[in-house]
Amino acid sequence: MCPADEALLHEAVEVLASGGIVAYPTDTLFGLAVDPRQAAAVDSLCRLKGRGQGDGVTLIAAHLRQVESCLGPLSPLGRQLAGRFWPGPLTLVFEPEAVLVPAIHAADGSLAVRVPRSTDARRLAELHRHPITATSANRGGMTPAATGDEVSAQLGAEVALVLDYPGRLTGAPSTIVDARGVEPDLLRDGSVSWDCVLQSLA
Repeated sequence: MCPADEALLHEAVEVLASGGIVAYPTDTLFGLAVDPRQAAAVDSLCRLKGRGQGDGVTLIAAHLRQVESCLGPLSPLGRQLAGRFWPGPLTLVFEPEAVLVPAIHAADGSLAVRVPRSTDARRLAELHRHPITATSANRGGMTPAATGDEVSAQLGAEVALVLDYPGRLTGAPSTIVDARGVEPDLLRDGSVSWDCVLQSLA
């Protein structure tokens, strides 16, 4: 994946700081980023997506250090899985210490986070100095965007900036694993097979 121009990434950070929405390529499809600490930005994102309170919104971080410094420590199981699969399309659900905008949390207060392979996604979170949202770039019930043009066609001016990608993104969504207990719990099958997750812990 060709990295975005550094100046454009800095512009994207300014958009996030001002409460705007940025579309960016992940290692699966395009994601929508807002600052999960800004209530107005999260409200705009949820309206765009048609998401309700308690659904939760997945976050993307630059690295494990950012997850634990900004959100709180993973469980021993979470750290083991992060060490094996990050960067990559494995999302971990954990019990955070940080309290973000309520809509970012699931109904039980948990958070979902991953560190992707995408250089642009990691760099955007790094420059923002905090994990960013990673919900797919589409309106509720519509097909997630796989190109910058699809983002613009479907979401228009509601997205302030699109970090484009030369080509079409493909791939299954990330696998979601609840890592709060001693044993992992599969919440959504995806790019990382469940067998692979289990084998990594053997």
